[in-house]
Amino acid sequence: MGFFFETAMAQSQAAPQGAPMYINLLMFGGLFLFMYLLIIRPQRKRQKEHQNLVSALQKGDEVLLTSGMLGKVVKVDENYIVLETGNNIELKFQKVAVHAVLPKGTIKSI
Repeated sequence: MGFFFETAMAQSQAAPQGAPMYINLLMFGGLFLFMYLLIIRPQRKRQKEHQNLVSALQKGDEVLLTSGMLGKVVKVDENYIVLETGNNIELKFQKVAVHAVLPKGTIKSI
């Protein structure tokens, strides 16, 4: 009986074979392409559109801020805008806080 266990222990088992290396590389490449097309590229497009919106701000534009505040642009600096939000109430905000430029007359119609 001792002889059986010794031979059983002495047998070497073949290591299980995994997928070939090129399959793994294809999977990682496909995952990166998927992430690029569905996440990175659309985000860059939105970022570029927002940058164009912010750089095109002018005095007199009516804007909506990310906080939900509406106002009319009174002054435009390099990084800041001054909004008139009410009767002679002027507030200074960063340009990146602008969410959208509204059509002229929107504030008066509200």
